[in-house]
Formats: sequence, C-alpha cells, structure tokens
Amino acid sequence: MTDDEILQEFRTADALLEGHFILSSGLRSPRYLQCARLLMDPRRAERVAGALAEKLPTDVRRNADVVVSPAMGGVIIGHEMGRALGKPALFVERPDGRFEFRRGFSLEPGQRVLLVEDVVTTGLSSREAIAAIEQAGGQVIAAASLVDRSNGSADLGVPYTALIRIDVPAYEADSLPPELAALPPVKPGSRAEA
Repeated sequence: MTDDEILQEFRTADALLEGHFILSSGLRSPRYLQCARLLMDPRRAERVAGALAEKLPTDVRRNADVVVSPAMGGVIIGHEMGRALGKPALFVERPDGRFEFRRGFSLEPGQRVLLVEDVVTTGLSSREAIAAIEQAGGQVIAAASLVDRSNGSADLGVPYTALIRIDVPAYEADSLPPELAALPPVKPGSRAEA
C-alpha cells in the first residue's frame, strides 16, 4: 500500500480527525488518527495488517514466535498481525498502571516477540510493554505499528517498522499555538489519565 492508499483507508473510516486532541502521552495535537475506527471493519483491519506484515524485514516475519500488543489500542492490530504472520497473538494490559500478562497469557523463556502497536508517539507505551515482555521471559526482536507519529524520534530499543509515518506537531499543554488553544480539548484515546 502506498502512503496515499493508507491515508485513504483512514479517511474512509472517518479516522483522520481534526481539532484539539489530548494524546495518551499528555501532549496536544491538531490531528488525531483514531485507529479503533480504522480497525472496526475486519476487512480493512486485515488489509492494513497485511500491508504492515509485508513491510516487516523477512527475518522478523520468519523469526518471531508470537505477536504481543498493549491493550487497549494494540489488541486488534496485534490480533490481525498474528493472523497475517500465522503467529499466536497475546496482549499485555495495565490493571494497576503497569503492563503485565493476564488472562492466562504467558511466554516461554526466550520466546521471540514482535511487539505491535496502533500508534507510536513518544514510544513510552512501547518501551513499557517491552519491559513487561522481558520481565515475563520474552525477547522482543522488533516492534511495529500502523502509525509512527513521533516525527522519527521514537527509540524503542529494537528495530521498528511503521506502516506509515505522519509528522503532526505535538505540543505541551502550556505551549499551545493560539489557534489550537482556542479549541476545546478532546481526549479520544484509551488512557483516562493524561
């Protein structure tokens, strides 16, 4: 898929939003990609996951034993990546603020993991999920996401592939441009705290 085709998938799903958004990192942005809307159509989810799987280096596709994603945003794309790669798909969640495996999910010692996210902005959630995976005995060999909106600055500590990179400005709450400050903020993500 080309970048234009990927963006068209977001537009068709009404998943490319304009306004004043509070990101899960706490930063503010004039644009938001609502991956949940993109992924609510199973056929579209399968298409974008397939495109992301094709973009992964061959050794990652071949060597990953399992796909792990962080809840909530990563669960659907993680599942679809598992399907595209023919690998089991697990997820970590934050019942008490820290990622952990629950629901009977576990990893074998040394199991090779592909971490899959919906969107990477600062990389904090990915790094936290990687720490939980390593604590559970897994070895994260690579990470992937539908969208890299870090402006190329996210360092996840492992090779990282994104389906599309979208450079959208993000601001601290006390450093908003006037046109953004004039709009009421909306928190569309899955994390309640900012």
